[in-house]
Amino acid sequence: QVQVVESGGGLVQAGGSLRLSCAASGIFLSINAMGWYRQVPGKERELVARISSAGSTNYADSVKGRFTISRDNAKNTVYLQMNSLKPEDTAVYYCNALLTTNPILVKNYWGQGTQVTVSS
Repeated sequence: QVQVVESGGGLVQAGGSLRLSCAASGIFLSINAMGWYRQVPGKERELVARISSAGSTNYADSVKGRFTISRDNAKNTVYLQMNSLKPEDTAVYYCNALLTTNPILVKNYWGQGTQVTVSS
């Protein structure tokens, strides 16, 4: 069984900061990539930031320069540091982990989501 668990959401004023954490646990061979997505009601889930096993990153244009994704390989954990938050960053943030679960199988796992609310 694999679990992907997020933490760190909450309510913050515009201009403030939050740090999200996501840990993958269970039985798997390796983590290929981990990332953060977000979704607001009535809209599709969108990529916020992603980091590969090699450490390369990519960000949505809307968060570049404000958000930073990082990972701790020893802890199978990815972080999203969110600075200069704006009301339009309000969403449920989901962690995604692309895991190699056996030598011929790569699977996508999602966390349960954590609410981030930015007040104006």
